[in-house]
Order: sequence, then C-alpha cells, then structure tokens
Amino acid sequence: MALFSAFQTTFLLALLSLKTYQSEVLSEPLSLAPESLEVSIDSARQCLHLQWSVHNLAYHQELKMVFQIEISRIKTSNVIWVENYSTTVKRNQVLRWSWESKLPLECAKHSVRMRGAVDDAQVPELRFWSNWTSWEEVDVQSSLGHDPLFVFPKDKLVEEGSNVTICYVSRSHQNNISCYLEGVRMHGEQLDPNVCVFHLKNVPFVRETGTNIYCKADQGDLIKGIVLFVSIFEEPKDFSCETRDLKTLNCTWAPGSDAGLLTQLSQSYTLFESFSGKKTLCKHKSWCNWQVSPDSQEMYNFTLTAENYLRKRSVHLLFNLTHRVHPMAPFNVFVKNVSATNATMTWKVHSIGNYSTLLCQIELYGEGKVIQKQNVSVKVNGKHLMKKLEPSTEYAAQVRCANANHFWKWSEWTRRNFTTAEAAPSEAPDVWRNMKSVQGHCVVTLFWKPLSKLQANGKILFYNVVLENLDRPSTLKLLSIPAPANGTELTLDQCSYQIHVTANNSVGTSPASVIAVSGDPGNKEVEEERVKGTEDGFCLSWKPQPGGVTGYVVEWCERPGDPLCDLQWKNLGPNTTSTVVSSDAFRPGVRYNFRIYGISTERIPYLLEKKTGYSQELVPSDNPQVLMSNLTSYSFTLSWKDYAAESQPGFVQGYSLYLKSKAARCLPGSEKAVLSDDSICCKYKIDNPKQKTFVVENLQPASFYEFFLTPYTSVGEGPQGAFTKVTTPDEYSHILIRIILPMIFSILLIMILCYLKSQWMKEKCYPDIPDPYKSSVLSLIKSKENPRLTIMNVKDCIPDAIEVINKQEGTRKSLTETEPTKPTYLYLLPTEKSHSGPGPCICFENFTYNQAASDSVSCGHVPVTPKAQPSQLGLLTSSENGPKALGKNYVNSLGEIPAGETNLNYVSQLASPMCGDKSSLPTNPPEPALCSEYKTQMAIPMGLASPPSITLLDEGEHDH
Repeated sequence: MALFSAFQTTFLLALLSLKTYQSEVLSEPLSLAPESLEVSIDSARQCLHLQWSVHNLAYHQELKMVFQIEISRIKTSNVIWVENYSTTVKRNQVLRWSWESKLPLECAKHSVRMRGAVDDAQVPELRFWSNWTSWEEVDVQSSLGHDPLFVFPKDKLVEEGSNVTICYVSRSHQNNISCYLEGVRMHGEQLDPNVCVFHLKNVPFVRETGTNIYCKADQGDLIKGIVLFVSIFEEPKDFSCETRDLKTLNCTWAPGSDAGLLTQLSQSYTLFESFSGKKTLCKHKSWCNWQVSPDSQEMYNFTLTAENYLRKRSVHLLFNLTHRVHPMAPFNVFVKNVSATNATMTWKVHSIGNYSTLLCQIELYGEGKVIQKQNVSVKVNGKHLMKKLEPSTEYAAQVRCANANHFWKWSEWTRRNFTTAEAAPSEAPDVWRNMKSVQGHCVVTLFWKPLSKLQANGKILFYNVVLENLDRPSTLKLLSIPAPANGTELTLDQCSYQIHVTANNSVGTSPASVIAVSGDPGNKEVEEERVKGTEDGFCLSWKPQPGGVTGYVVEWCERPGDPLCDLQWKNLGPNTTSTVVSSDAFRPGVRYNFRIYGISTERIPYLLEKKTGYSQELVPSDNPQVLMSNLTSYSFTLSWKDYAAESQPGFVQGYSLYLKSKAARCLPGSEKAVLSDDSICCKYKIDNPKQKTFVVENLQPASFYEFFLTPYTSVGEGPQGAFTKVTTPDEYSHILIRIILPMIFSILLIMILCYLKSQWMKEKCYPDIPDPYKSSVLSLIKSKENPRLTIMNVKDCIPDAIEVINKQEGTRKSLTETEPTKPTYLYLLPTEKSHSGPGPCICFENFTYNQAASDSVSCGHVPVTPKAQPSQLGLLTSSENGPKALGKNYVNSLGEIPAGETNLNYVSQLASPMCGDKSSLPTNPPEPALCSEYKTQMAIPMGLASPPSITLLDEGEHDH
C-alpha cells in the first residue's frame, strides 16, 4: 500500500511537470522577450552594436524569433529607424545586430529599444509581440571633452560618388560657425543650437591624401577640421586565363585603380569556377594559378571578385581549355653546317598532350633587321635551311611556336647568333691620288677607301700596290701595305706609270683598281666658281667632255686648312654631269673647295673645273683694321688692304661704312641707318668686295665725325665694333701754316743773328752813356794854351739853352692822353758885346736820361730878333755868372716844384744840328759858330719858375 501510494505520488508529479511544460510552450509567444540589451559604439565605422539574449527558453530548445528594433535620435519620439531582425534563438544565447548611422554618432543622442516574437512552425498559435525593452540611450557628446568645437566624422573612408553627412558640435551657441569644403563654404541644417549637419552628395575624388573640410568661428581664431578619404575602386581589367602544359591554368588581370585607399583598406581577390564549384583565394593582386581537373574538363567559367570593406566588384570569363594553349619556348636550338652562304637551324618543342602539332616561325636577322622569315609545322623536332647568306657576316636566327589547330599565342623566342665563313673580296678598292713635284721628281700619294663588310667578305689583311712603268713595260714593282692602312706615298720619275691596287683577305684577292700617272699631267688653269650649299649638301654640275672619258672624280677636303685635310673623293660614271656631295663633316661657316676631274681612256685624270662654297654661310666673324689718311677739311680716306675676306665664314659681298656726325641729314651717297643701340647714323654701302679703299667726301671743316666699317655676307653684317673718332681741320689752317712757319723760321734766324751780333747791335742802336774820359768831343778841343787839358770844367762852358716843359696844374694825364707840347727854349746869350745877333750855339739833348720827354722834346736853334732888349733877354754880365745864376735859381726852384710834377730834361751844351724840332727852325738859319768848349750838363726840373735873370720864350714868341 505504501509502495502504491509512493508510485501514485510520483506519477502525479510527472504529469504535473508535463502539464507545466506544455503550458510554458503554449504561452511562450506571449512571454519570450529580449533581455539584457546592451548598446556599444564603433566611432570609426559610425555603427551601433546591439547584443541581447532570451532567458525563458527551455534547455536545448531552438525557436525562430523575430525582433523589432527601433532607433530614435535626440528624442525618443523621433524614431529614425525600424527594422525586423529574424534569427534562430537558443536559451541564453547572446544575439548581436549592428546598425550603421549616416549621421556621425557624435552629432546627436541616440536611443534604442526592441521587442521580440516567436516566428516558428512548431508553434502554430498566432504570434504575439513581447513588451518593449526600456530605451537604451547612447550619448557620445558627453564624452567628447571640453574643446569649444568638434567636427565629425574623423578620417572617414568612402567610395567615389557616395553621399556623406558632416556635422559640427559647438560648446557655445553664441559662436557663429562656418564650414568649408576645399575652401568652398557649405550650407547645412541646424539640429539644435549647438549642432549643424551638412549633407554632401556624390563626393568626388580630389587627391590621394584626402579632401579637406574645416569649420571656424567668424570671430576669433577658432578652427577645426577633418580629412575625408575618397577611394576609386574599379573592377579588375584584362582578365584572362591560359595554359602552357594543359595541367595548370594561369589567370592574370590588371587590378584597376585603387586611388585614395592608401594603406587603410586591404583588397582581396577570389577566383571561383562555376562548373566545378571550386573556389580559391588568390595570394597575388594580379595573377592566380588554377589546377586543371584530371577528368579532362574542357570548358571553364571563372568569376574573379575583388573586395574591400566598402564593396565588391566581379568579372567573368568563359573559355575552352584547348583554345587557350600558350606553348613554352623551343629548346635545344642550334645552327649547324655554316658556310659562306648557307646555314642549318635545328630545335625541339615541348609536348602538349594529344595536341602536339605546333606551328613554328623562324626569323633571320642581319645588321639589326629581319632579312628572312619562314613558318614550319613541327611535332617534336624542327629543322630549317637558311640560304643566300653573305660571307663573313654576323647573323641572328630565332624561333618560336604556337598551337597549330587553335592559335592563341606565340611562345617566347629562342635566339642563336652565328657568322658565315669568309670569301675573297668581291669589289676592287676605290683608289685616288694626289700629285706634286719635288726636286724634279713626281711624288704621288695614293689613297683608297676601306671595303665595306659586304665587299670585303672577311677581314682585309693587306693591300698590294703594283707599279707598271708604261715607258718600260717590263718594269714592275710590288708593294705590300698592311691593313688597316688606307694610303701610301710613292716617289716616281718623270715617266708615265700605271698603278694597280688590290685588297687581300685570308681566302683570296679582290679585283684590281687601276689608275695612271703621267709624267706631264698637263693641267690647265681653271677659273674657280662659287656654289651655294644646302641642307642636303653641295649640288655640283659640269659640262660634258667632247672626248672619250671613262668617268669623273669629284675631290674635296673635309677639314680645309688642316694639313691632314681628310681628302675625300667621289667616283662617277661617264654619263654623269652632276652630283650632290653631302657629308656629316660639313660645318656652317667653313669654305669647301671642290675639284672635278675627268678620267681619260688611258685612266689619266685631268682637271676640269674648280668650285668653292659654304654649306651654310654665316655673318663675318671680324672686322677689318681700317687706316685713315689724307685728312682734309672736306674729306678723308679709309683703307683696309690687309683684310683677308677669304678667311671669313661666308662670301664677303661688300662693306658697310657707318658715319656719325652732329648733322641731321646724311651726305650724298649714304642713307640713314639705325644701329642696335638705337643710335642713328649714315650708312655707305660698298658693293665691290675687292675694293679696299674709300674716300668720305663732302664733309664740313672743323667738324667731329665717327666712323665704323664692317663687311657683310648674304646672311648679314659683321659684329658691331667701336667707332673711330676724327675731326676735320679748319679751312684756312693750311694757309696759316704756310705763312706762320716761314715767319717763325725768319724770326728765329733773326734772333740767332741778333744774339751773335748783340754787341754790334748795342753799339749801333743804343750805345752806353758817354764816358767823359772816352768822349769823342775831346778830339775837338784844340786848346793851344793847355794842350794837356782833357776834361772840361764847368766854368769853362756857358749854357746856351735850357729846355723847360710846362705842365698844366690839375690832374695829370698819361702821355697818350696829353697833347704833345712843343718845348720852350731859353737861350742864354753870350756876354760879349761884339755879338749883335743871336749867338750861334748847338744844343745837344741826351735821350738816355730824358725818357719821359724823349718823344716830344727837341732841341735846336730858335732865332732871336735883334730888336729884343737886353732886359727882356736876360743878359748875363759875364760868362761866369750864367752857370752860377742858373745853378742858384735851379737849386732854389727845386723846393718850389710839387712832388711828382718834376720831370728832368738833360740838355747837352754841344750837339749835332741835325737833332731837334725841324719845324721850329727858321727857313734860313744863320750859320752857327762852333762851340769850342764842352758845356756842363744840367738837370732842369719841369715846371721850374723862370729866374729873374732868365727870360722864357713861349711858342708864340718863337714865331716872331
């Protein structure tokens, strides 16, 4: 009984548990709700991460549930996102869901809530939503810090063409904030007083370093900014797959542009084959290998996917494996049986399964270009014979192969080099000569050009020169010149010779080149002609020769003026009368001389024409040294005879003479010209290049000129140099020189003569003051009473005349301003009564002492009338009283003469009657009696008052 009771109790408890379980299952849609909701933030990706769990599920029970999630912004009533999320739920399983916000999470507060419902076929009842969870608030702004301004999102990475939302957060709504995209102001939407949102649509790629966005306050220096990275993510390009051995496929592609990604994104490439369902992750960004299926799969459909966290891009490729065969390069390539003209090439190819027939292509290169090309079908081994080759020539042969049935690509080239064998030279050397006569011998310099590789057929070892004397045909001389010499010098006599030149290599000898040398070349004088060069060279032509010629030769030097002029020549046929001579050695401004020879039937060259020219003419390199001569008042002559026009880098066509002067107009024969320094002058043009003198005429006397002479060619004038200055002489200067020079010579001659005859001139023109002891007057004294008397005493002579020069009182005048006054004479009469008339006496004036009055004072006899009373004449009682009275009065009168008014006149008591004032003399003067005494000389001051015993006779009294 007790056991039954226990069993019953256990059964009831189990039944109760089953009913309880069923009740839980049936009521689960109403009671299963999300619990433990947590919200986290991923600022880098601007995402909200939600996680929750459902705790009321039974153990090991799985149900499909749907969760409805609501997200609000700023306020809970402002729901911005609603989404239903379906998943399979287990008991206490942590569920996760993420939401990416278009608006940076830092710009506004967000709130999240959710509810759940069963959505499983195990529960056929209607689905009922659980209750909402409480709002979970996410406010990032509270953790930003205390900075006054923030801009979000930070360093966001987007794809080109995307839409982006930007915002700023200001701690103070009083600041007026402006935001700029690459310097262009943006207009936004105000979320609240401190937050403003900007919506950017279809953002472009600006640069790999990002797009600059910044915000700043209108006042102050507050500024914040971010960098927006824009990527260009393109799909792979040129996707292709091929096989080389039907075992492995190699797929390649071009990654495309990934600008803007920098190192922030890692791209991955995945290769997927749809027929086999296989997939592989490629390790490289531009190629990937795929193993061919062993079940002989021929068709393949590949999908290549490039992916980063922003998006995916894919390309597709469908092909047949046998149509994508790219063979490997041939191997074991050899060139065999090489002769002077033939060679054989052999090779092997890699086997490609059952598709072993390949098409191989052979190319033969000579001197860097393809000269032969041939296609050959090959299964395993290949062989090809190459013909018509040149002796001693380097060649390169190469081969490649491709699938003969379905051509896809050629294999790589396999290349081999070889050289054909030598043969005897095929052409005769090109020979020329230069002749000159030295001490009666003919010196011939032979030149020959090296044979080309095509002509030499091998390495030239030496040249044979055979001299055949045409006057003595049996005489031969052999010279062997080792290579690489290209000439030799021969000294010959005046005989005629024929010279044979051959080139030799290891196989044989070339044909001979023959040239003849005559003892009398008979070259005539030929006038030189000018030719004009062009970019292509010099175009030369000549007249055909009436006689028989075997050809023509044009000769020139490529380095004129150099002793080693590098002689060049050109052989031409007998029917040729023109040619173009071109050379890389031709340089502008260098004169080249050409000689044209005709070759007679005897192989003797003779000169036909001479030509000279420039490949390109230049302006003259220097100016002549000009000498000036024959300078006159109206012209001067210029000469530049030492100027070598032939050395100029162009044909001198004439000269330009520039003349500067102060005159505004140019002289006849000249024209105005403007120089490089903008100065204006006159220009004379001299058209004759051989003219080396020029006379500049029609100049002005005593004028300043400047001249400058420069040559000119067809290109232009020579360098501008310094002007030479010249001044024309005065018109009468040469006449004055002709007069002055003889006068100067005469004066110098007279001065020399005067210096030599100075003593004689002094005695004749201005003798010394007479010495009483040497006076010739003493010879007149014939005193018998006293023959020893040689010197006269004062008492022995009675003065016979005193000259007094009257001066008016007042201002003194110069001698030139004062009218000449005839002197007034005082005659002292002798005391002897026997004389009834005027006593004859001679007055002598000494001009040595009388300097002031020498021009106006004279001495002579003045007749005195017999009627004059003794009282009027002032007679002296004795001969002794005269000098005494005169001396006394003279002495007394000195004190009465004012200072400066005295002018002494020394009068001699004896003089020649020729001196004096001839106008004051009477017409028939009485014969004077000679004074036998030498009277004393006295000094009479001018203006002296007349003594009582002396009567002064004025000019009027003289006329009586």
